[in-house]
Amino acid sequence: MKSFLPLNLLSFITVIHSLRYFYSASSGLPDVPSYMSAGFLDDVQISYCDSRNNRNIPKQDWMNNVSSDNSHYWEEETLTCLAKQETLKENIEIAKLRLNQTGGVHVYQHIYGCDWDNETGQVKGFAQIGYDGEDFIALDLNTSLWIAAKPEAVLTKHKWDKNKYALQYEKFYFLKVCVEWLKKYERSGRRSLMKTVLPSVSLLQKTSSSPVSCLATGFYPNKAEIFSRKGEKQIHKGVETGEILPNNDGTFQMSVHIDLSSVGPEDWSKYECVFQLSGDQLWTPLVYMIVTWFVFSTANTSIVIIAVVAALAVLGLIAVIGFIVYKKKNGELVNFFLFFCILIVEL
Repeated sequence: MKSFLPLNLLSFITVIHSLRYFYSASSGLPDVPSYMSAGFLDDVQISYCDSRNNRNIPKQDWMNNVSSDNSHYWEEETLTCLAKQETLKENIEIAKLRLNQTGGVHVYQHIYGCDWDNETGQVKGFAQIGYDGEDFIALDLNTSLWIAAKPEAVLTKHKWDKNKYALQYEKFYFLKVCVEWLKKYERSGRRSLMKTVLPSVSLLQKTSSSPVSCLATGFYPNKAEIFSRKGEKQIHKGVETGEILPNNDGTFQMSVHIDLSSVGPEDWSKYECVFQLSGDQLWTPLVYMIVTWFVFSTANTSIVIIAVVAALAVLGLIAVIGFIVYKKKNGELVNFFLFFCILIVEL
């Protein structure tokens, strides 16, 4: 049902590495920490801190190697967490005051990081702040100016644009410091980050007229693609591709849904579900799912039921006769039972 084909490895190797930090503060949510932060390297979580544990902790075993050069690394990261916590709590109160909000649920988010192309050496940095699920203000490193995403952020923009020292530091951090830490983390976790795990691919369909769902689960890393094709041509009409989702074991899953209700039986074998990851390709012909539904379609239901009932009746009769043989110990009955069994086999 699945086949394995090699592809051009170079065309699928990701050479752009990313380092991301996510900070959030909330009010009016008693069941969650009022502050949370997390670091991600190439979309893999590497650290975590919140207002309940008040400690920055590694989320990957290999992140402990980072502290080999600095035994106080995680203590320093914890101090950063505590400082950010106070800053975000103050900012969420300022935002509420700016927007004339006195109660309710509110969330303040700060996202920043950098990207590094290990072939060209190009570095990009960014910083973005959101409030209640909407963009609030963002930093433009090209102009070293803040961009207000809504009127309430204009006052903040003017205030931060005037602080030239802070803007210079921000640019230095994103284009120099951030990328140096990115490279350090990447060296520590290279073996783990470079591993590749191929998924199992399954076909699912609720009814014979429903779209065919092609599910790939258990793959790593999450730099993957799944699509449908007819022959050698990728198709887009009637195709819906889902997002990559995490599994509980650190692997990922994704799916694509293909509507083939208008496809005639003569073209079933031309359609495939294709999964690609790090130069490898798995392809699954959709004809298996369609043929299965054809055999057990509504038009054949009565035939299947009759066959099942007949088989159960025969098995029941054999069981009864066997019981009689066992109880009676009658040679004539034994001969009859053997003759009946031979007759059933021949049928």
